[in-house]
Amino acid sequence: MRTLIFASGNAHKLVEVSILLQGIAQIQGLRQMGFSGDLPEEHDSLEANALQKAREVYRLYGRDCFADDTGLEVYALDMAPGVYSARYAGVEHDDEANVQKLLKELEGQEDRRARFRSLIALILDGREYLFEGVVQGQILREKRGAFGFGYDPVFLPDGYDKTFAEMPLTEKNAISHRYRALQKMKQFLTKQLG
Repeated sequence: MRTLIFASGNAHKLVEVSILLQGIAQIQGLRQMGFSGDLPEEHDSLEANALQKAREVYRLYGRDCFADDTGLEVYALDMAPGVYSARYAGVEHDDEANVQKLLKELEGQEDRRARFRSLIALILDGREYLFEGVVQGQILREKRGAFGFGYDPVFLPDGYDKTFAEMPLTEKNAISHRYRALQKMKQFLTKQLG
């Protein structure tokens, strides 16, 4: 079975991805590779950041790998915070401060449409592939729910009456933007490696 390096140190993401790709590929995280630093994210698009991270891991280890980048894009804010979602209110990656800044920016705004978008960059046998997952929704005026992280308490996905933060993780993961991108990559890998 092929081994893929997932360019992430996030243990929760690693478990989620390993379960989804079970039987198709073995997944190794950056910590398993002995990597403990930060991967570069120097671009102004999710696509370019995901590719940059995957290329760095490929450069370091010369092995098949993939990386993801995710952002919240709010239509009334010209798709901000986008690539800056994690550091919208500053470099501290403070979820609460990011949510408060977003709600402040949207004060008095009727158009509260938004989308979560995930991009996965895969390098397989030296070739690069991109997979995108999108969930459309709305930004609420106040937080709801205790699960999740980031903007989950204010993001209400279209067709649901619960925010991401009100959904148990299994429910959120079954419709999430990352899950949708991973499903596309899984279908591709099944054809390539199956």
